[in-house]
Amino acid sequence: MNSNMKFRENNTAQVGIGTLIIFIAMVLIAAVAASVLIQTSGVLQQQAQSTGKQATQEVSSNLIVKSIEGVRAKNSSTNMASNISLLKVKVGLNVGSSPVDLNQLIITLSDSSNTNDLIYAANDKTYGNSMANFSSSASSIGNLGYLLNGTQTSPGANAEHFFTVQKIRDEDTSFSQANPIMNTGDLVTIYISVVSDSDLSYTTIGEISTDGGQQDSGLDIAPRSSVSMVMTPEAGATTIAEFVTPSSYGTRETIQLYP
Repeated sequence: MNSNMKFRENNTAQVGIGTLIIFIAMVLIAAVAASVLIQTSGVLQQQAQSTGKQATQEVSSNLIVKSIEGVRAKNSSTNMASNISLLKVKVGLNVGSSPVDLNQLIITLSDSSNTNDLIYAANDKTYGNSMANFSSSASSIGNLGYLLNGTQTSPGANAEHFFTVQKIRDEDTSFSQANPIMNTGDLVTIYISVVSDSDLSYTTIGEISTDGGQQDSGLDIAPRSSVSMVMTPEAGATTIAEFVTPSSYGTRETIQLYP
C-alpha cells in the first residue's frame, strides 16, 4: 500500500529546453509530412483527371464510315475508264463522340500493291505545303477539281497526298473548308483521288470536267481489287474499312463499294 501511495503521489515529469526542442521538432516534422502528402495528392488528382479526360476522348472520338462509292472517269456514257478514278466516302461520328478535326486526319489507302498517306487539303504542316490552289472560301467541288488536276513541286501530284471534304449535314454550321470540325450529328463526304496511270485521258470524273488533265494517284483500283482504308484522327480510335471491288464494273459510272 505504501508503494502504491508513493506511485500515485509521484507527479514529476521531464522538463527543460531539451524536451521543448524535441516537441517543436516533432510538430515541424508532422507539418512538413502533411504538406508533402497534400501536395502529392493534389498532383495525383490533376494527373488522374487529365488521364481520365484523355482516355475518354480516345474511347469516344470515333469516325464511322457510312458508305464508299467509286466513280469511273469517262468521255461519254459508253466510254468509261476500266478502273475507279474517285472515291466518295461518307463519314459521320459515333454517338457521344468528341469533335474531330479533319485537318489532323490521316487516311491511309492501299490497293494491295501501293499505299498513299493522305492529309486534308488545307494542312500545310505535314508536307510543308497545303494542296496547290486550295481555297478556304471556294466551294468544295472547286477544291475537288484541284485535287484531281493539280500538282506542285513539293510534295507532288495532289492526288497522291491530299483529300478534300464536302459537308452534307451540319446543323450548327461549325464545319467549313478552312475549319473542318465535325461534331456529333455531322455528315460529310471525303473525296479521294484514285486515278490510275492508264486513265489520264478521260475528260470527266463525276461532276468535274478534267479535260484529260487529271494526275496519276499511284493507285490502281480495278475489278477484283482488295482495298484497305485506315482513318487515323488526332485523338480516338482508328477506323478501318476494307472491301473487294466487284468482278466487273459493267456499264455503271458509280459503283457501291462499302458496305
